[in-house]
Amino acid sequence: MLANARRRRKISYNKRAMNHYAALRRGLEKRLPDGLILLSGGNPITRNFDVDFAFRQRSDFLYLTGVEEPGCLLLIDPAKRRHTLFMPRLDNHHRVWLGDVPDPKEAKSLYGIARVLYADRLESELRRARGRYRKVYADAEAYKRAGKILRLANRGAELRDALDELRAVKTSGEIELMRRASAVSGRAHMAAMRRARPGQFEYEVQAVFEAECLRAGLKHLAYPSIVAAGVNAAVLHYHANNSQLKDGDLLLIDAGAECGGYASDITRTFPVSGRFSGHQKEIYSIVLETQKKCIDRARPGVVSAELHLYSMTIIAEGLKSMGLLRGDTDGLVESGAVRLFYPHGLTHMLGLDVHDTTGGRKRRMANPTKVPVRFVARLEPGFVITMEPGIYFIKALLNDRPLRRKHRDSVDFAKAEQYLDFGGVRIEDDVVVQPDGPPLNLTSVPKEIDDVEALCER
Repeated sequence: MLANARRRRKISYNKRAMNHYAALRRGLEKRLPDGLILLSGGNPITRNFDVDFAFRQRSDFLYLTGVEEPGCLLLIDPAKRRHTLFMPRLDNHHRVWLGDVPDPKEAKSLYGIARVLYADRLESELRRARGRYRKVYADAEAYKRAGKILRLANRGAELRDALDELRAVKTSGEIELMRRASAVSGRAHMAAMRRARPGQFEYEVQAVFEAECLRAGLKHLAYPSIVAAGVNAAVLHYHANNSQLKDGDLLLIDAGAECGGYASDITRTFPVSGRFSGHQKEIYSIVLETQKKCIDRARPGVVSAELHLYSMTIIAEGLKSMGLLRGDTDGLVESGAVRLFYPHGLTHMLGLDVHDTTGGRKRRMANPTKVPVRFVARLEPGFVITMEPGIYFIKALLNDRPLRRKHRDSVDFAKAEQYLDFGGVRIEDDVVVQPDGPPLNLTSVPKEIDDVEALCER
């Protein structure tokens, strides 16, 4: 009886997934009705000699099909409203070494695509379909393979723009996948926070995090885990993960798994000893206040660059209260003085890529602020974005002579030098912009000081 219930749930899930991907393909078809649409899936990439990297499907292909097998192509014929998946024809050598993959009949039931053919049928199918069109919308890899057969003008840039537009606003199905990725990643963060101890190495804590994700069935990380203790936390994309944790250190973990290709991106900073010191608590509080205020402001119509400007203002005020910055707050932001301590952006889009599409040509806009940021967009319901302010004490910035001359009236460099062994603090959550009110926060890892200390209590 229980087995039957599980089977019914699985069938129901498969139908929901099939309907989800079919709707996304129809959305692309409606935007590009006047040409064939051809997309290539990914192929294995050699790591060294005869060893490949773990395969991860190309994001656009995964978005439209849910297919995780390599070597596939997707052809959409808008005139006939026909979607065809092409799969490689594999021999027994492949089956011996790598096992079976679905044949076309099995793939139809797995992915809900009405036509599934072997890839050696691609040429004949393209010759049959090309007469109805004067153009094709193909990615570079697909056009390289099929351009000579089609002899149609390629509008690859328009395909890219249409996909960016579609992928920017997440469906309820996509958000559910991201919710699961975040929930599993959250449990992994909490496991790491509970088990981190002075004397361990960063990679031991990394192992705790990643084992928890694997235990939950999420085999792919959204990006390489950052596990940075002490001064290493001042390296924004630290990757060595081989230093020893010391009593009194802060440990910054920026890590997230993906579910069905959809990313989570979570950062927590906590005391290795279980208790924040006075200075650690002071800096952590500024970052936490900044994040909470910015999350509350992340509503439709708000421009991401202006939200980042707001975060810089709060951090500048906090650093002034500590005596690290001095002068007019707006001047500290406009001159870039605060960027010596907060050199990255507040937010980015999140989805099938950890730095996801920013929305296509229709959403592009000029930066209304003087602050250089990578992500400039007017927030819309269905956007999933990160919120990740931080404060760091980075030797490369604080010891830079031209920067010291430029900001000598704004920064107390003598005092800042006392923090060069501090590292940094970053707190990052993933939120969904809602039609009304504050965003939905997908991240459930404790971040209030008392809650963090309780979780880390030794």
